[in-house]
Amino acid sequence: MIVPTRRAVLLLAAQVPLALLPALVRPALWALWAAALATTAGAVMIEALLGRSRGTASVRTQAPAALYVGEEDRLGLTLAGAWRARTEVEIRCDVDEILAAPPPVRALAGPAPVQAETVLQPRRRGKATLRAAWLRWRGPLGLLQWTQQRELGQAIPVLPNVRAVRGAALRFFGSRQFLSGLKVERHLGDGSEFEALREHERGLDARAIDWKASARHHKLLSREYRAERNHAVVMAIDTGHLMSEPLLGIPRLDHAINASLLLAYVALKTGDRVGLFAFDQKVRLFAEPQGGVRAFGRLLQQTSGLAYSTAETNFTLGLLELGQKLRRRSLVVVLTDFVDTVTAELMIENLSRLGRGHRVVFVALRDATLDVLAAADPFDLDRLSRAVIASDLVREREAVLARLRRLGVQCIDGLPGAVTTQLVNRYLDLKRREMM
Repeated sequence: MIVPTRRAVLLLAAQVPLALLPALVRPALWALWAAALATTAGAVMIEALLGRSRGTASVRTQAPAALYVGEEDRLGLTLAGAWRARTEVEIRCDVDEILAAPPPVRALAGPAPVQAETVLQPRRRGKATLRAAWLRWRGPLGLLQWTQQRELGQAIPVLPNVRAVRGAALRFFGSRQFLSGLKVERHLGDGSEFEALREHERGLDARAIDWKASARHHKLLSREYRAERNHAVVMAIDTGHLMSEPLLGIPRLDHAINASLLLAYVALKTGDRVGLFAFDQKVRLFAEPQGGVRAFGRLLQQTSGLAYSTAETNFTLGLLELGQKLRRRSLVVVLTDFVDTVTAELMIENLSRLGRGHRVVFVALRDATLDVLAAADPFDLDRLSRAVIASDLVREREAVLARLRRLGVQCIDGLPGAVTTQLVNRYLDLKRREMM
């Protein structure tokens, strides 16, 4: 498609006063207007010949194999077209709603292919599609503008942010404090799992004496224990409509998935078994806890397929069915969110029931915007009403968390950037204290 530029329109508009000169001043001045019009028409024709590319311009993409939610990646573009002279070409990529609109890039095209780069920023998981590339350039005189569309039709999978999980895992396992914690857990005498019998010595805990074994061997023997491994850890992820709302540009569900994957990786590396449970108005997924680092790939595949739901979460159905599926005492990490005390009543009731047979960790994502609005100075009536509403929501949120803590539920309410670390630290603390 060829359209005139603003410069061409202004140039043609300048012909109007010249066209009036023969009528207003002298009829002989029509030659001046005719010469100006002919000059403009000739410039446009020359522009049309010089500005177009010989043949058809083409765009090839060098896309990454996969994209990760919350992280930008580069899309390479190769522009090929036989332009007669060096021409600045603007490239815009048309993408679907999973990706944010990439910024336009400019490349100095010519007879040889040229390289350019743009940024791809996924906003949610799924199959991102690069629909088309739009090329726009002007002729050397700036009078005409060419626009061409080139179909791309390239699909790129958008996965949970494994890069962030990998980086956080390296920080945890590279930490001297974390490694020393693992060593302490393997020391004999710690934990609750029986290891061996040894002769009782002064200074050992008298409660560890095995009286039956002592009677058989005619000497005092004590039990040695080690930290229990092979715990069952279940990630219960709410996929309801509240979790589909964006927080810092990413759906809450994806923040929850990232935190779950890191905790799963740490738990698998420390010898525990990890399972997955997803629910909203009904149960969407249940995977039995499995051990071994290979189980992480299974969890990654399953969390990648969790769909964004518009249904309201049914905590009664979801948590009740989860309790029936768990065959032994487990650490259940519930990642969800709530709005106020009224909508949280059923959630509190069912978390309390689940906590009677399992250790429950409740994880919610805090929106920093509420705290900012609640603390803002009320300069006018609009800001005052916003501050009052935000303060009420913050107060009700704290009331719900306080009730859960009184019921014995471990609560984490943090910002998206900090909740992952808090969750892993809480897990390690419960593991060291044998509270799982």
